[in-house]
Amino acid sequence: MFNMKKSRLLVVLAVLMTVASILSACGSKAKEGAMEKIKEEGTIRVGLMGTYQPYNFLNDNKEMDGFDADIAKEVAKRLDVKVKFVTQDFSGMIAGLKADKFDVVISQMTITDERKKQMAFSDPYITNSVKVIVKEDDKDIQSVDDFKGRDIGVGLGTNDETYLRTELLPKVGDFTIKTYDDVFTSLKDLDAGRIDATINNMYALKPIVEKNGFNIKAVGEPIKSDQAGIAAKKGNEDIIKAINPVLADMKKDGTYNEIFKKWFGEEPEDQPAS
Repeated sequence: MFNMKKSRLLVVLAVLMTVASILSACGSKAKEGAMEKIKEEGTIRVGLMGTYQPYNFLNDNKEMDGFDADIAKEVAKRLDVKVKFVTQDFSGMIAGLKADKFDVVISQMTITDERKKQMAFSDPYITNSVKVIVKEDDKDIQSVDDFKGRDIGVGLGTNDETYLRTELLPKVGDFTIKTYDDVFTSLKDLDAGRIDATINNMYALKPIVEKNGFNIKAVGEPIKSDQAGIAAKKGNEDIIKAINPVLADMKKDGTYNEIFKKWFGEEPEDQPAS
């Protein structure tokens, strides 16, 4: 009788230990970090627009190219993983990140206090100066102070759109904001006179203007400067922790400057601090 009880007790203990082992394994898997998962899979998924030359776009060979793409490729190389590009309209970029459509965003995602509430950011990897862009023959608009009563184009969901709505409208007075999913269409409308002005940085506009022969120009001094960072989902700060030292090393060994000069033809004037 005693042996039977003892046997049953041993069986129960064995079952409990097995269950505990399974729960422990599940718990460990659940606690697996996002960066650890990327390492295990050997691929980091990068979200970008793919329509924002020279930052990120499909080249003639239908390969993802541009400044952001080269930064992503170099980061992936130094993390010892492959890179997979996932295209997404900018207006849906944050939602895509939250839905795990990609691991990080490397698509000129401007760092703002509001976005920091929704995403984890790396150190800045580029600083862009934003200017007013008008038709070549426009002599009436010299700055944002001349926007009142005008039709102004801007990228949907961008920091520039937020700036127009929250800062400029209350200051300058009523003007109409027309949003776009890509830069090309906004410049096409500007060239055709369907809008009066837009705001953007000339690094982004130069290749599009040269390719399409748009008669547009930048006027006045920069209205603001923005810094872009690599963004990860909130809770996946371990990815950012792994990426920041990589960005710092790229700047120290000159790789960052080489990539910058390749796409913009000059040294970065205000290299973002690492």
